[in-house]
Amino acid sequence: MFLKSQNTGYIGVWETVVTKVQLTGEFQHTLDSKGRVNFPAKLRELLGTTFMICKGLGDPCLAVYSLEQWEQLSEKINRQPMAKAKRLQRFLFSGAALAEPDKQGRVLIPQNLRDYAQLQKELVIIGAGDRAEIWDLARWNETLCDMSAEQIGEDLADLEF
Repeated sequence: MFLKSQNTGYIGVWETVVTKVQLTGEFQHTLDSKGRVNFPAKLRELLGTTFMICKGLGDPCLAVYSLEQWEQLSEKINRQPMAKAKRLQRFLFSGAALAEPDKQGRVLIPQNLRDYAQLQKELVIIGAGDRAEIWDLARWNETLCDMSAEQIGEDLADLEF
């Protein structure tokens, strides 16, 4: 869910509109020698001018959240009892980085995050609903091969779709 402010047409009166936007698409890009990647314009438009990059939860990739989504996730984690929350806090917050694309749309991925996701030169950036994900292209292809039509069908059945 993303918040957008828009002018109502009345001088000085703005309204906040809540829209449910899903990040979609698959984009292949190359990591340059300085650790930067050209982040897809379609996803930048939806994520905003600044967004968060962190370790993927449960997958060998990086997760990219809008600041609004990041705040919601952080609040949920921080509301948990400390014994339960501290593992997640350490895992997620210690490596998280604020990303702000440059004028060419490039985003620097810090070395610790590149190491975690084992990013090489060829990357794929995907829209995954409420977040984007950054994958090493070879790992992404392996992940796709590991998904069977039967598994996807079972997942859809669980959703009563």
